Amino acid sequence: MEPFSSYYLRHRYLPPFTRSIACQATLSGYSIGSRKCCYIVSHRRGDPLEGRKERSFRKFVIFHFRVRGGGCSVTVRAWGRIVSVRCAHEEYAEGRGGGGFGRREGIAVLRVGRQAETLKQPRQQVVGKLRTSDMLAADEFLRSPPRKTVRFGGTLTDILLKYQKGETTDFDLLKHQLLDPDIKDDQIINWLHEFRSSVTYLTKEFEQLVSILLKVSWLRRGQDVVEEYLAFLSNLVSAQTIYLRPCLAMIVSHFVPPRITIRENDVDVSDSDDGENVSEGFNTCHRALQTIAKYVPLTPQFLMSVLVEKFPYVNKSERTLQCYVHNVLRISGYIPTLRHDILELVIERVLKVDVSAPRKDIEAAEEAESKETTEEGLFDMDEDGESPERNNVMAHPIAERLDILMIVLFSYVKDICHVNGKLDIGNIKDLYRDLVAIFDKLILPTHGSCHVQYIMFYLSSFKLGIAEAFVEHLWKKLRHPNTPAVIRQAAGNYVGSFLARAKFVPILTVKTCLDLVVSWLHTYIDNQDTGSKAFCDVALHGPFYAACQAVFYVVIFRHKQILDGNLKKGLAFLQSLNFERIVMCQLNPLKVCLPSIVNFFAALTRKYQIAFCDTIIERNRRQVLPVIRSSCGGDSVETCTNPLDSFFPFDPYILKRSKNVISPLYQFWEEACAEDLVEATGATNECKGEEEDDFLKGETPQNEGMIGLMPGSFDSTL
Repeated sequence: MEPFSSYYLRHRYLPPFTRSIACQATLSGYSIGSRKCCYIVSHRRGDPLEGRKERSFRKFVIFHFRVRGGGCSVTVRAWGRIVSVRCAHEEYAEGRGGGGFGRREGIAVLRVGRQAETLKQPRQQVVGKLRTSDMLAADEFLRSPPRKTVRFGGTLTDILLKYQKGETTDFDLLKHQLLDPDIKDDQIINWLHEFRSSVTYLTKEFEQLVSILLKVSWLRRGQDVVEEYLAFLSNLVSAQTIYLRPCLAMIVSHFVPPRITIRENDVDVSDSDDGENVSEGFNTCHRALQTIAKYVPLTPQFLMSVLVEKFPYVNKSERTLQCYVHNVLRISGYIPTLRHDILELVIERVLKVDVSAPRKDIEAAEEAESKETTEEGLFDMDEDGESPERNNVMAHPIAERLDILMIVLFSYVKDICHVNGKLDIGNIKDLYRDLVAIFDKLILPTHGSCHVQYIMFYLSSFKLGIAEAFVEHLWKKLRHPNTPAVIRQAAGNYVGSFLARAKFVPILTVKTCLDLVVSWLHTYIDNQDTGSKAFCDVALHGPFYAACQAVFYVVIFRHKQILDGNLKKGLAFLQSLNFERIVMCQLNPLKVCLPSIVNFFAALTRKYQIAFCDTIIERNRRQVLPVIRSSCGGDSVETCTNPLDSFFPFDPYILKRSKNVISPLYQFWEEACAEDLVEATGATNECKGEEEDDFLKGETPQNEGMIGLMPGSFDSTL
């Protein structure tokens, strides 16, 4: 039934329902001067009957009633000679009228005059009336507790119309009531009822009023308030799309726990308020977004800019970042058109955190904390030891944030790729397309990132076809002549590091990739030997040297698996790669590649008589290395030991919590192989075990400047 905007009966008598209430109030003995009081009555569905005198003023007395049988709450207010009855129950309201939203409620306004003690039967039928049997006796009414639903001013429609005419008193009073931090649930519900019925009036002229209403604390109130507020939001954005972005911004602002101030040692410390209902509040926010997206098709276009704007700064607390990233990723589940943009946003911000915590800084912080813990342990012999949770905390504060965010990302990838516990090939392919595009745009050009790229590593572990597609994608970038040289070199680093470290990639795939890359190297040498550029120059042949280093790196890590099972067949494969020609060519790759890789590769090829690199290495040592200015600026100079500026993106993963996801998939440097090669080279460096993996550790030059762009189960995470 359509609600009423107004319905008037103008005569000198009160309706029977109002007379009954007035008589009960008269029995209570409240009066103003020599006049008895007339009353304004409003009621709402869902409350039992109760009431008493709430407060007394010079010109009016306020009572509160509740109707028992009809399930409607009643508020009585006395104002001189005017009585209004507002009915919000379809059983008691009939008639025609305009305005409002919804079909399950009715509003009837009845205005009459006269004092309560001179009441008579009405001379005409009243449209909006309640059964007198639903009212309590006078003594029950007086004993019942109050329900604070007091509000001042007229109906919302009247207030808005008065404001348009220049009368702002009631409008200011309305804003004051909405801004009251002690506003009760019933008051909010009553106002929301009226706002829902008046959304057509809430044009841009009332933007300030809507902004106040959007600031009302609703999420941590009763379920009735939450449901009414969600209904109001859907009505508002449907009728007035100009408020779509403010509504979205309000909802997204609740994606992080509220901040509370804790006083410790006379110092105010701000922290996240992780109450019991935090997850429930997040669920409500997502319900609101889904409802708005259902009614307004333009929601995705506006929502993405809001998500970017509201993303917390990287120096915010771990909990704040974790909750926001978790909720943003959750949106991609019910608005799939935003998944690529959401993943790009999240990976971009996590990448900033990653490059802000270089590997050497994290290791230094962990080492310092380890020493401090050891020293403290000498004096705390009676303690039972540290808790596992404390052992998982990173000493480096930025690394701690990164660790938590990587857990969220890994959980998201796992949940997307598995449906009901089973691997979903279609979901894997779709997610791979999104992630590989983001990888090309953000991760591949970023030099020095240590952990974010492991998203691709983890995704590739689910299906061999995804791993092969990823390697093929990198290989195409490496060999494509129109791709910038710096990107081609980075792709070479990724190819070598991925094939060497991914335990889930079978040796047959590794051999196929080696054969493919080595064939390209031989073709490159053939093309350069007859030209005028057949000399060692990183600027001219950077991608070639990156490919050579990738091949040497993979052979060092995987040679044992290549030779296992059938030594003769394995040696035949390595000899077929013709490493002798590569190391002896005029481009001289052994001079450009990292010395540690060159020394281990020379030892391995000498041991199995695949190639002999010692002569080339000795000749390169006799040559004077060029001296260049430091990349950090200033007048300092240094010898260039890493002319390729190469790094290995899948070096050991050092974040404590998320490391548990990667370790089962990771190929560590085997100590036995290292000992064999060290004996062959006569090297004096001590070999590291799995925990301190890499034979390159300490030998790969690190950039001292700021790291930036290169030159030129998901729900359980909360």
